Amino acid sequence: MITVREVIVVEGRYDKNTLRQVVNATVIETGGFAVFNDAEKRALLRRLADERGLIIMTDSDSAGFLIRNRLKGCIPPDKLKHAYIPDIYGREARKSSPSKEGKLGVEGMRPDVILQALRRAGATMTESGEGAQVPAGDEITKADMFALGLSGGKNSAERRRALQRALGLPERMTSGALLEVLNILLTRAELTELMARRPE
Repeated sequence: MITVREVIVVEGRYDKNTLRQVVNATVIETGGFAVFNDAEKRALLRRLADERGLIIMTDSDSAGFLIRNRLKGCIPPDKLKHAYIPDIYGREARKSSPSKEGKLGVEGMRPDVILQALRRAGATMTESGEGAQVPAGDEITKADMFALGLSGGKNSAERRRALQRALGLPERMTSGALLEVLNILLTRAELTELMARRPE
């Protein structure tokens, strides 16, 4: 599988699921237009852009371009790449009818079309295992989250929220999303040190 260094921004969970089947990458959802009123999510995207760069891959309809343009206005241009999917008419398999404009969204694209869009955008792509973002053996795992009291324990939700506040991350992140972001921002050693100081 191809690994993409940049964080890929998509509109929703079905788009995210499609991307995850094609590339190994951190994929963040905007929640559609919800990102317009979510200052925490925009701040997270700016932070991830600083760390890795962002690739915006929204649908090719008017809503997708509205979201793309709004994000374009709040992310530094040198940290942002644009992946455009083609106008292909039809309907996604899970839907009973086509979208308002009749175009397939990201979730309806074939893997080769997604890869081509990412290549055209200038994505930093390697075969999985090459150019890893975190040194081998230093990646934060679910087991680390458990050992540090960030999952599975009585006060794990409170500890996650405290960590998220300490790192300036949105409160509503799932533990899985937090794990992805932690692997962008910190090494295992840095997380362990931070948790030893017990962020409040």
